[in-house]
Amino acid sequence: MMRILLFMLLAGVLQAQSFNTFPFRTQKPPLHGKHWMALTGKPLATTAGAMTFAKGGNAVDAACAMLAATCTMWDVLSWGGETQALIYNPKTKKVIAINALGVAPTGATAQFYKDKGYKYPPEYGPLAAVTPGTPGGLMTILAEYGKLSLKEVLAPALQMASEGYPIEAQTANSIERNKREIKKWPYSTKVFLPHEGESREAPEAGEIFVQKDLAATLQNLIDTEQKALKEGKSRKQAIYAANERFYKGDIAAEIARGTQEQGGLITKEDLAKWEVKIEEPMSTNYKGYEVYKLQQWTQGPAFLQSLNILENYDLKSMGYNSTKYIHTLYQAMNLAFADRDFYYGDPYFEPAEPMAGLLSKEYAKERMKLIKDDKNDTKAGPGDPYPFEGKINPFTQYLNAWPGMGDASKKSLEEFQEEFTAGTTSVVTADEEGWVVSMTPSGGWVPACIAGTTGVGLSQRMQSFVLDPAENPFNVVEPGKRPRVTLTPSMALKDGKPVLAFAKQAGDEQDQLLLQFFLNVVEFGMTVQEAAEAPSFKTLQMYSSFGDHEKIPGGLTLNTSTSEWTATELRNMGYRIDYQPRTSGPINSVFIDWKHGSFWGGSSNHGEDYGLGW
Repeated sequence: MMRILLFMLLAGVLQAQSFNTFPFRTQKPPLHGKHWMALTGKPLATTAGAMTFAKGGNAVDAACAMLAATCTMWDVLSWGGETQALIYNPKTKKVIAINALGVAPTGATAQFYKDKGYKYPPEYGPLAAVTPGTPGGLMTILAEYGKLSLKEVLAPALQMASEGYPIEAQTANSIERNKREIKKWPYSTKVFLPHEGESREAPEAGEIFVQKDLAATLQNLIDTEQKALKEGKSRKQAIYAANERFYKGDIAAEIARGTQEQGGLITKEDLAKWEVKIEEPMSTNYKGYEVYKLQQWTQGPAFLQSLNILENYDLKSMGYNSTKYIHTLYQAMNLAFADRDFYYGDPYFEPAEPMAGLLSKEYAKERMKLIKDDKNDTKAGPGDPYPFEGKINPFTQYLNAWPGMGDASKKSLEEFQEEFTAGTTSVVTADEEGWVVSMTPSGGWVPACIAGTTGVGLSQRMQSFVLDPAENPFNVVEPGKRPRVTLTPSMALKDGKPVLAFAKQAGDEQDQLLLQFFLNVVEFGMTVQEAAEAPSFKTLQMYSSFGDHEKIPGGLTLNTSTSEWTATELRNMGYRIDYQPRTSGPINSVFIDWKHGSFWGGSSNHGEDYGLGW
């Protein structure tokens, strides 16, 4: 018996050693470039970035062209969605944060939705829509930091909309699956279902997909810019003239009219009042890396909170994806995401979120005391950061009731995962001038409600609000307010220089997998391609930001390559385990190799994400 036990133990150790050996052979090669790097969620959109670099554009111009192309291709986002970005400006040597998230429209109150029988704002349709943010985000980013004209940057997207492009199977089949929902909205039916009445009403894979209404909207923006240039306006002024037409002119009027016709709330005044915010990012230092995220209107600070906890551990000595490593990261993320669920919201509305306390190193050390070495804590909840700001928590009555909000999911695991990982794409670029861009645009995914004859698909981001302050007193819906979103581009600097830009799609899982990607590079020395493909794990214990806002206590998704030895140990610690063959992405990333004066690009080995470099 003793020999058998020793043999099993040795087999487990050898299996773990084999699994944790790096570097490993990746399924996709790393990308290399000297002059520029461009990665995004669609191969054709990456080509749009390459075309823009070829015109003399910088990384900002290329990112905007790629954003426009992905929106036109409905890569789980469209033109009525939201854009957020981190941009490294080599002239100022600073990281800039872009907040181009739309806001709740006039009349969108908690009571309004409660009166309609909703527990949360709906997942689909005009009542799920915040005001469009992506057009304003794109034009602001381009005007402030790009080199090219709007006409040059929108050229690939305009050609795709007006002449059509061969639609890929993923999007075409998504349209077909969602056609019942699409048929509720006449303008969506016109765009998405060119074969209405036939057995397959969506386009076929490879069919040339034309969007005349959207092409007209894009052409109107370009015409406005070109007219302003002829009148002697500067490049920046001309781009902002196009932006004004979208938000205050005839395009805005049609968006408001078309939305209200279909039962939505967005008004011309909502569009006219909305503006892009250029912000200071949030950051923390992790072992010499200055890591940047957007503010608390995203989930990004939870990544920083996790790093603050984890820097107190020797992660490398645990072994990559060992039982102890997975458990430690899982517990740290549970604590950070519980804080996200309770404290994050729109910083432009009262009450003010206690971000200084949440991001303090002292608070992280206090939180890590809650981590048990031998079991999962299914009741891990938000902490109290206010004492770390010298204040008293005004919401202790809600805090003490946690986790009384929400329920463990009653959905099938497949249904839960689909909701949990909804939407989004990523855009990452860098150039030899020193510009670096990381974007996670989203919103307006299929099945989108299209706003009148603009061709613009409306966002579905209202569902990320809550209606009950007991769930999150900072994220209750109000007109003019931004919901707390999952979208979260990332950037890291070392010795004052940008070294890593990374982003990924897929809802609530974004920051937990980006965290593992970052640690793969920093702790385990992987290349960005190895880090993008390396098997990760997912916690399902945090509340979903979509649909019914549910969670699976103890839920842990492992990669199928995980040893049974590790899985058994984790089950004995209270985890509910399921498996996926690919768990790492899709992640897109650029590493700036200062030693050799070059770029490395990494893109996960599943999904349609793709990159090019030169």
